[in-house]
Amino acid sequence: MSTEFQTSKPIYSQIADRIVQQFVRGELLPGEKLPSVREMAIQSGVNPNTIQRTYGELERLGVVETKRGQGTFMTEKNEMIQKMRTDIQQEIIQAFIQNMRQIGLSDEEIHHSVHECLKGGGAS
Repeated sequence: MSTEFQTSKPIYSQIADRIVQQFVRGELLPGEKLPSVREMAIQSGVNPNTIQRTYGELERLGVVETKRGQGTFMTEKNEMIQKMRTDIQQEIIQAFIQNMRQIGLSDEEIHHSVHECLKGGGAS
């Protein structure tokens, strides 16, 4: 099952982002073991070196922990989980605001539109 990747961002980084998103959504649980490098490479349709780099980057960021001889596991640190959730939230909000400003909406118009959607008056 290979995945399509964007050309604007390194593949290892895109895979890392997907793992973080799965973790934040609860699809991956704290302490859960990730597939081996070889298994993840096959699932993703990429070279094992790419997955090794992905896991290395996630470990550097504190998202995963590698236990020698056992594998790579999602972090169990609550503060890291909350930080990931907040970071993703801010990234989505910033992209939304940028897109709304690009179509010419003022901050007041953006705020009003969001408020209306949250009340149920807007399109979903």
